[in-house]
Amino acid sequence: MVLSKDELVGLLTHEVNVLRHLVSKIDASAVDSRPTEGQRSSIELVRYLVMQGPALVNAIKAGAFDGAAWGAVQAEVGAKDLAGLDAMLAEQPAWFAEHVGSMTDDEMRGVIQLFAGPATRGTYIVSLVLANYAAYRTQLFCYLKLCGQTDLTTSNLWRGLDAPPKA
Repeated sequence: MVLSKDELVGLLTHEVNVLRHLVSKIDASAVDSRPTEGQRSSIELVRYLVMQGPALVNAIKAGAFDGAAWGAVQAEVGAKDLAGLDAMLAEQPAWFAEHVGSMTDDEMRGVIQLFAGPATRGTYIVSLVLANYAAYRTQLFCYLKLCGQTDLTTSNLWRGLDAPPKA
């Protein structure tokens, strides 16, 4: 694998930290906001982001998608408000360190088939989990901008930090 497991866990941790930063920017008026009728609301998008990482890693480790397990996690996050979702996110870096970090190199190179063609577990973690965080947090960032958070910058999106004040 091009990335070490420690690097992969570090990237997943970074994604969670950026997401937590963006979640902190959602005010009460934006929680139920949705850009168009058919799109997720801000809180629905956050709920998906909170669940997808661990749920997909579990599926990747097992080599098969478990719809019942996905539904159970969906129900758990569906009952959470932003504070509860942030609390779940706060636990994810340690969870990734344990569950991804404990996979052997042979497990990471093991070929499985989930939603696309056959690929290694490591490839699925990068192409599904890591990519989902980046893609959907960008969507959340756009939602926030649409809701009037015009002070957000690329620093918020990519670093999870407010831009330094202008001199």
